[in-house]
Amino acid sequence: MSVVELVMPKLGESIMEATILKWLKKPGDKVEQDETILEIATDKVDSEVPSTADGIISEILFEENDVVPVGETIARIKTEGNDTENAGPPKTQEQISSHRNEPYEEASLIEEVPYQPSEKKSSAPGNTGVRFYSPLVLNIASGEGISLSELENIEGTGQDGRVS
Repeated sequence: MSVVELVMPKLGESIMEATILKWLKKPGDKVEQDETILEIATDKVDSEVPSTADGIISEILFEENDVVPVGETIARIKTEGNDTENAGPPKTQEQISSHRNEPYEEASLIEEVPYQPSEKKSSAPGNTGVRFYSPLVLNIASGEGISLSELENIEGTGQDGRVS
């Protein structure tokens, strides 16, 4: 029997830590690979952390509401078999997400409202005359039925007059 360490995943380049919101499994619970074990939150995103192996949760090292650095071991999973069967690095969050059968809904929303810079000049200082819309703004506009021409008429309150 071997032990696999479940580590706090890296969810973004600037994310250095995450808060454990809720444990969905407890020590002694059987888990399958890619089964959600806990929910975490960062300053940018909430996410679920899946198991990296089949086995039994042997130890939980942090409690709910604990702030844990990225890369830190958060739990241990006892697996059947020897160490050579489990050789290889654990899957990253991106690899796990790419294997799921369901495509992300956001991806289709971005395609529905493609980025098209506007030549409309804003009175904001330092503005080059081209309006930038983040993917999040485009997704929200698409979801609310706001066309790109309507979006261009909205006065931005963000940095450099951006719509936020």
